Amino acid sequence: MIAFLMILGFSSCRKELTQVNSASSYTGNNFNDIFESFWNGMNNSYVFWSIDSTNWDNVYTTYKPLFATLNLYDSADNQKALSYFTKMTAGLVDSHYTLTFPSLGGYQISPAYNRKIAIDAVTPDSIYQLPSAMFTTLIPKNYIDPASLKKGSDTVYFDGSASLYTVVTGTIQSKILYLYFSDFAFSQSGANTVPVLNSFFNTIAQLPASIKGIVIDVRGNGGGEITDLDYLVGSMITKPLTFGYSRSKNGNGRLDYTPWAPAIVTPQPGAVNITVPIVVLADHLSVSMAEITALAINTLPNGKFIGTTTWGANGPLAPQVYYNGGQFSIGSFLSVYTSSSMFKSLDGKIFEGKGIPPAIFSAETSAAYNSGVDLQLNTAITYINSH
Repeated sequence: MIAFLMILGFSSCRKELTQVNSASSYTGNNFNDIFESFWNGMNNSYVFWSIDSTNWDNVYTTYKPLFATLNLYDSADNQKALSYFTKMTAGLVDSHYTLTFPSLGGYQISPAYNRKIAIDAVTPDSIYQLPSAMFTTLIPKNYIDPASLKKGSDTVYFDGSASLYTVVTGTIQSKILYLYFSDFAFSQSGANTVPVLNSFFNTIAQLPASIKGIVIDVRGNGGGEITDLDYLVGSMITKPLTFGYSRSKNGNGRLDYTPWAPAIVTPQPGAVNITVPIVVLADHLSVSMAEITALAINTLPNGKFIGTTTWGANGPLAPQVYYNGGQFSIGSFLSVYTSSSMFKSLDGKIFEGKGIPPAIFSAETSAAYNSGVDLQLNTAITYINSH
């Protein structure tokens, strides 16, 4: 579901790239071949070697002889292989990174997820994942003006998997326009969610004088479609917004990169220049497009990111037809889901594996939720009311 494709003029630069080994060139009929293919695939296609602390040469020296002893058709050896893959990749900085083993029941390894779980398990009085009822019940009931409330859900699909897509909008205190959406899936909106989005964007197009601020809520949002960035942020600006840079691989060498290219939000037809405060709410489960949207809004002179540090998966994702790097597969045994390029902010900071920090920190607690309070939304309301 998590996917982010920067608009960087792919067709104009593709011919200048040196072709690296494509995903189809990796095969594996035994564990020795599988390890070789995996190690070389990562060596050539992984885009974060310039910042990743994993010693990939030591990985080869350590695990090559271990895989050589394994039998692909032995269940116990398959379990050993999974443990080796987990250990080999545990420190990788790419927070999109996921290994999927179709032939082993679809078993997945996500180093970032494993790290996050370990940290959050010892965090006192926190909510690891905000309940969906926060957005479908608590906020509509306790915050949104009843006459303005619109909400709906539709089924959407990411990578062939069905997901419930929910959108909520309305005004708060008759002066703050609020929008929540669970995924970046505007183009898949159906009969139940299109009217909700239309209500928000129609209000944006002719913003009443009574509206003193806007809240965009992407907490718990796992990302989705890149076009939504222009559609959302591009509806509130009238000049192109450069909010960062990206680069990809252009050769087999670990450090063979293209130059950094600007990441730009493009104003949409009929866009208006919103000058009231725009607050984006995001948290540690805001991933990929949700993070990039938080950063883009925070770049605006009237934008502010409130919440907690995001997941840390900022590297754009795309099929290898667009990039000389990123995702690849090893036969039917292993699929490697990894970023296609690196992203950095305007001031040169790379947040991959770290997450984007908020401009104003505000965290939720289980006690507040159980009492019907949204602490982060309260912070956003207070901020807007003070500006």
